[in-house]
Amino acid sequence: MLSKAGVFVKQFRILVVDDEERIINFLRSKLKASGYEVFTAANGLEALEQVHAQEPDLVVLDLIMPKMDGLELLKELRAFSAVPIIILSAKGADVDRIAGLGLGADDYLPKPFNPDELVARIEAVRRRLEPAEKRKTADIIQIGGLTIDFRRHAVLVRGEERHLTRIEWLLLSELALNSGRLLLYEDLLTSVWGIEYRDDVQILRTWISRLRYKLETNDHSSKLIRTVPKVGYIMDQPSA
Repeated sequence: MLSKAGVFVKQFRILVVDDEERIINFLRSKLKASGYEVFTAANGLEALEQVHAQEPDLVVLDLIMPKMDGLELLKELRAFSAVPIIILSAKGADVDRIAGLGLGADDYLPKPFNPDELVARIEAVRRRLEPAEKRKTADIIQIGGLTIDFRRHAVLVRGEERHLTRIEWLLLSELALNSGRLLLYEDLLTSVWGIEYRDDVQILRTWISRLRYKLETNDHSSKLIRTVPKVGYIMDQPSA
């Protein structure tokens, strides 16, 4: 795809996974019309093959499917890939939403859905793929037993490396780069997820909980991220 300046621009590639053909056809048309390259899969096994073969930039994933359901597929994908995933499913209960986010999904949109809202959420994911790499930061920040190496994109707790998902990394980066300052719920939601999510405090609490779990040790390092009830979060200042 050529830009107006005649420069080749790689299209953003989306894999849509759903066992309903009408949903597949509708989303393929809608997303192509919005400028995306679209691949599809009718079940979890096909989706795994497509992820390996096509290397999509984002996956739109249904939960209820034959052969391998969406949560099982999500688990499989997170074993080897950090590709952004938006769950799109008729299962709208909080327990399913929390389960999906807990397994590493980036967002959750229940059916029936507004296709324009889906496109807006995809655009929000695209926007947050870039800032962490483009932002100028200190090479290394150390806070107690926590070391954040921005050059290597690595996090160590007492010298032991911890694997973070992209959302966890972005969230930790925001907290660490603003250490000693109170970040309001809406500050973190806007910076990490986008302006569309500034009121979604539950998604923030879920990811903060996941981040604390990965950073905690037998001492009290989990308290590096402190909660200011009904207001926001604050991270301790870097070590001298």
